[in-house]
Amino acid sequence: MIAEETLKILTESAKYDVSCSSSGSGRKNTGGIGNGMPDGCCHSFTPDGRCVSLLKLLMSNDCIFDCKYCMSRRSCDVPRAGATPEEICELTVDFYKRNYIEGLFLSSAVQKSPNYAMEQLVRTVKLLRTKYNFHGYVHLKGIPKADYELVTEAAKYADRMSYNVELPSEKSLRLLAPQKSKESLLLPMKLLQREKAEFSAEKRKGFFLPAGQTTQMIIGASPERDGQILRLTQSLYRVTGLKRVYYSSYIPVVEDSMLPAMQSPALREHRLYQADWLLRFYGFDVEELVPEGEDLPLDVDPKCAWALRNMHLFPIEINRAPLEALLRVPGIGAKSAQKILTARRYTTLNFEHLKKMRVVLKRARHFITAGGKFYGSDDTATVRGLLTAAEQPKNAKQLSLFDAPSVLFSLPSGREAALAALTGEL
Repeated sequence: MIAEETLKILTESAKYDVSCSSSGSGRKNTGGIGNGMPDGCCHSFTPDGRCVSLLKLLMSNDCIFDCKYCMSRRSCDVPRAGATPEEICELTVDFYKRNYIEGLFLSSAVQKSPNYAMEQLVRTVKLLRTKYNFHGYVHLKGIPKADYELVTEAAKYADRMSYNVELPSEKSLRLLAPQKSKESLLLPMKLLQREKAEFSAEKRKGFFLPAGQTTQMIIGASPERDGQILRLTQSLYRVTGLKRVYYSSYIPVVEDSMLPAMQSPALREHRLYQADWLLRFYGFDVEELVPEGEDLPLDVDPKCAWALRNMHLFPIEINRAPLEALLRVPGIGAKSAQKILTARRYTTLNFEHLKKMRVVLKRARHFITAGGKFYGSDDTATVRGLLTAAEQPKNAKQLSLFDAPSVLFSLPSGREAALAALTGEL
């Protein structure tokens, strides 16, 4: 069993990796324990309100690499610890049986050599599946520069794998992570994507990364602008078929003259996630969102910023506009757009209908008409001011699950927000 102090060191070292949220796996339980079906993992919420989580730790934090931003780097004076594959398997199964976790997120520092570290990860996940008969969700971090045979072997047992790009340019990698290279990170992603496609085409028995791949970029440790970061993101989605790109605001966990002294703003990370969502689900291209040498605006979200730059395209009539146009209206999300398409087959929609569909009218009213009526402003400066004011948190209040309904319904956000809190839809 892993000693408590060792476990504390290994979990503390793993907490900065954020690329481990929902699973989307299709792994079935064939008589063992655990469930890797697509209900979400790592403090995500399932549609029925359940919270599911992962055990998240490193096998070892004793690294031969010297990445400037990493607290496990070779030159960093921190306590070192490690665990064997058997210890991690026993801990995972024990925690699962106690209902602490529903899966495992396992990474490792580059201990001794890339191949040695990858061999230990492969051995662990293989033992979990074969000896301990664990069928729950397993996310494995790939080790840069490890042999590809080890990588493909791991992919046969893990639900998801990830190689963290870490920094948005090869120049920054050479400066802050000299043992890593663009090729050592991108090549395994491309090879795994190709192998997965071949596996599916040939209809082989078993699983090969059923939940796909993810990656992570550190934001603010290097000088790249949001435009460059999002262009890399779009390229990764198109070339490697990633499920998600995660963004992590730089936190100065170690001191180094090559690194910023201050933490990167969390709002910048939030804007990048919003832009990423627009790229994946709303039909936007990165060229529409931000120039390569610029950052996303912080005062309004990327969708509002695009709409403000293109006021000549608005307002649109919600009873006639196609789906592609509706998705570009601030305040109308993907679900709301589908509701509009369905409802307008039976009636002419007005603003009261949109309110019941939970369209955010304080944003959308400046960009739409409903039955020919317009309740917004057509002055760009005025609209920007109103949208900026709407994002200010001064009127925000945490909704309680235990207040009386009369108290909840009297809040500024109204009956809909109160019901959303009670049903877990916030």
